[in-house]
Amino acid sequence: MKETIIEIKNAVPRISQFRFDKPVNWKIEAGEFYVVIGPNGAGKTTLIDILQSKHALQAGAIETPSSKGERLSNVIKSVAFKDIYSIVDVNNSYYQQRWNKGDEQDVPVTRDLVKNADKEWLDTLIEWFGIEDMMDKEINLLSSGELRKFLIVRTLLSKPKVLILDNPFIGLDVASRLILNTLLSKLSDMKTLQVVLVLSNPNEIPEMTTKILPIKDKHLYAETDTDSFKADKVLLSELFPTPPRPKLDNIVSMYKNEPISYGHAAVLKNIHVRYGNRTILNDLDWNIRRGEKWALLGPNGAGKSTLLSLICGDNPQAYANDITLFDRERGSGESIWDIKKHIGYISPEMHLYYMKNVRTIDVVGSGFFDTIGLYRKCNTEQENIALEWMRLFGIEHISDVSFLQISSGEQRIALLARLFVKNPELLILDEPLHGLDTSNKKKVKKIIEEFCTKDKSLIYVTHYEHEIPAIVDRRMELKKI
Repeated sequence: MKETIIEIKNAVPRISQFRFDKPVNWKIEAGEFYVVIGPNGAGKTTLIDILQSKHALQAGAIETPSSKGERLSNVIKSVAFKDIYSIVDVNNSYYQQRWNKGDEQDVPVTRDLVKNADKEWLDTLIEWFGIEDMMDKEINLLSSGELRKFLIVRTLLSKPKVLILDNPFIGLDVASRLILNTLLSKLSDMKTLQVVLVLSNPNEIPEMTTKILPIKDKHLYAETDTDSFKADKVLLSELFPTPPRPKLDNIVSMYKNEPISYGHAAVLKNIHVRYGNRTILNDLDWNIRRGEKWALLGPNGAGKSTLLSLICGDNPQAYANDITLFDRERGSGESIWDIKKHIGYISPEMHLYYMKNVRTIDVVGSGFFDTIGLYRKCNTEQENIALEWMRLFGIEHISDVSFLQISSGEQRIALLARLFVKNPELLILDEPLHGLDTSNKKKVKKIIEEFCTKDKSLIYVTHYEHEIPAIVDRRMELKKI
């Protein structure tokens, strides 16, 4: 009989919104590699929170038979995208500050955040993960993919008995995903550690997985093995149904604004960006004509997000470079709002700055005003448009729910709806499918393809070749300098 590391026994959370359809029972045993899988909003995070005793229980218990007397927080550790929130300290900063070198106060170098760690174990993890080149960067200059790698390394330094990784593959380039798979294989061989992956995509289930726990609508299905799970077509279609083709006719008819006249969405000449001794972009030229659909590609840390920040006007170095938007030269008297009003933009980093206790529809509606973290009240017409976009994305049922109370995947969908509300001429989508389940990925791709008519311009960033919409026919690839 295998040793039980941690077990949920007949757990019923005290607060009703965190309850499952029946008392929760689940245990993690030694020598197993677990995957918890299900669609966005299924209850995966709630289950993990129950496992970590983050929700007070009305009935049941969380037990750690092999670690009696040891604090639960030392036994089990988790890493999720939202944990980046604490590293970059968004409560005491603003979105554009990432690009405003000199505004930040005492920003630590990545290595400084782990200076008290076991050096031998740290060096091993740095080698395993291939992150030596980012250890001497300031933490706020790391890309979202680099931050995720650092989070996993930092968590492993505490040597937990159970490590939970929430969608660890998102935001990682091809090389980093291969490295992570190798690392997971090494971790699965460690007798002192049990790994639990929380996934939204069946294609990301690693080979070393031994037990899979499917979940949907706060219902736990029977635990199974990888082969049985992948062979169960009925279960897979129930968890991840194929979405219908979206119909945008109703939304398009709600807009009264006429499209602007322009020949080029963006023209960038001899772009150069440097922070201290580190050059991010050098001698870059890029011409995006009206109606062109581009994929912007490159490894983590190659400068993709920096390049987009120049186009969107968030980076002050934009004004030291030769940039023309919608046939208007940057620095010719336009305001930041003039720049943004024709651009719909989303990035993984933006997600961090929306962690406010406001209605989800207010977050979606903020797209009319290009505000991040500040919310103006929409008029009736704007709120109806915002609600219609939420309906198209399948999240109208959470319109009045606090943004903080919905899942990270649902938050991501809300931020996607936000970028469409003002009917932008140029869409800049930096990893737009980040954290979405299989069904929602298909739905969002279809919406993008339907929305981007011949006159709409698109810049699409991803590390997954299959995620690139069919309408994309041009590529810009950055290399790490």
